[in-house]
Amino acid sequence: MSSSLMIANRQTWFGAGSISHLIPLLAAEPEPTLLFSCRSFLGGGVYAELAPALSPWLVGTEVVGHEASPEDVDRWVARWRGNVRRVVAIGGGSVLDAAKAFAALAEHPLPTLRYMEKVGDSRLSGSMLPLIAIPTTAGTGSEATQNAVITDTRIAKVKASLRHPNMVPQVAMLDPQLLAGAPDRVSAFCAIDAFTHLFESYLSKTASSLSREMSLTGMRLFLHAWPELNRSDGAREAIMQASYLGGLTLSMAGLGVIHGIAGEIGALRAYHHGQVCGRLLLPFLALLAESGQPRQRTLMAELSERLFPQAQSGPERYLMDVITRHAVAPFWQDDLPLSHEELAIGLNKSNSKNAWLDYSPAQRRTLIEAAFRIE
Repeated sequence: MSSSLMIANRQTWFGAGSISHLIPLLAAEPEPTLLFSCRSFLGGGVYAELAPALSPWLVGTEVVGHEASPEDVDRWVARWRGNVRRVVAIGGGSVLDAAKAFAALAEHPLPTLRYMEKVGDSRLSGSMLPLIAIPTTAGTGSEATQNAVITDTRIAKVKASLRHPNMVPQVAMLDPQLLAGAPDRVSAFCAIDAFTHLFESYLSKTASSLSREMSLTGMRLFLHAWPELNRSDGAREAIMQASYLGGLTLSMAGLGVIHGIAGEIGALRAYHHGQVCGRLLLPFLALLAESGQPRQRTLMAELSERLFPQAQSGPERYLMDVITRHAVAPFWQDDLPLSHEELAIGLNKSNSKNAWLDYSPAQRRTLIEAAFRIE
């Protein structure tokens, strides 16, 4: 039987209005604090109300507009090293990952690339600035994970993680009200990313009974929220829980071939990561429906029995139908091109991660060609 290790936040607040705990937490232990955020949050009503009480505790603010590059992290470290003793991140996954990367690298001597998986030659020591993570989207689960995703499009041309157990934020505040007002497309992209985390960690060959139970709970929450994303308080609460559980389970059990491909595509094109995962998920479900791998078949039967015993079709076809029929935005219909050269790079660098099967280049090619227009 497999075992798994869960490393979680020291404190996790959940529920509407959870962000109200931020100011008392900062005031209880005064430290020079750097805020990482995004323009959409900084320009919104929640920040307008929060800013007068928050500003006295801040030494500065960094605005994150895209997935952080190694150069971004190095620039932040050069600007703030020695002047900051705590970090607050309020935003989507890119904001949280940027803040996590800074909180780690501010305590390390070498440039970011030296510590990145796939290309680095040095290990993180675990030294970190304290970090408070407050997600405003529900998808990456970065508030609960041990890694920060960094995208290098200039030197190594790689999308990879900085990783250490101490990179799990000390404090997470999960406030479903912060999801309100997001465009349907963004809500759908993020939610399908959360589902893919849960689904791949459930199918992972390194999952334990605990992590699989958490994955099943998260997928049940996703199925409840998916048709009503950003339309009801209940759906926002459910998808935020699902995203958090996805962050925990991906750290415990790892992911599969979908993320094994998506990470490489993300280093080539600036497509939304959740949309890429969702586009790959649909053909993967079709491929999975044809699989005779015994453990995959058993797991899918158990998933169907637990989550939708009323289904008349196989579990893979049922999921494909629910995801496409009830989506608040048709994420699979946008024209997303890849060049033949990018296809070749994606095939060469991608892998099956923790899947029960080692998916062949031909199978991975099928997934990529079904998800993207090759030009």
